[in-house]
Amino acid sequence: EVQLVESGGGLVQAGGSLRLSCVVSGGTFDDYAVGWFRQAPGKERERVSCISGDGGGTLYEDSVKGRFAISRDNTKNTVYLQMTSLKPEDTDVYYCNAGGLDGYWGQGTQVTVSS
Repeated sequence: EVQLVESGGGLVQAGGSLRLSCVVSGGTFDDYAVGWFRQAPGKERERVSCISGDGGGTLYEDSVKGRFAISRDNTKNTVYLQMTSLKPEDTDVYYCNAGGLDGYWGQGTQVTVSS
């Protein structure tokens, strides 16, 4: 069974940085494109960024372009989301996903950006 575990969330002031990590176990890691999503209470989950299995392709939601960077280390079965210049509107629970929307999800990590 594929499992995803996120870490790295926390409380940060506006303009600060955080790095989220997602460790994937139980599958062939580099077979999976991995995405980061976020969701606020009462809102739909939205995709923030994703990266292809070999790390050669990345996508970003418009509001995070130039501020967030996704990467992966296939030797560690880990995907990272480096978040800089954080804004209060980035406050959400961030989820890691592998295998698409019908695939596998982590439990989420809270990111809170204070103004």
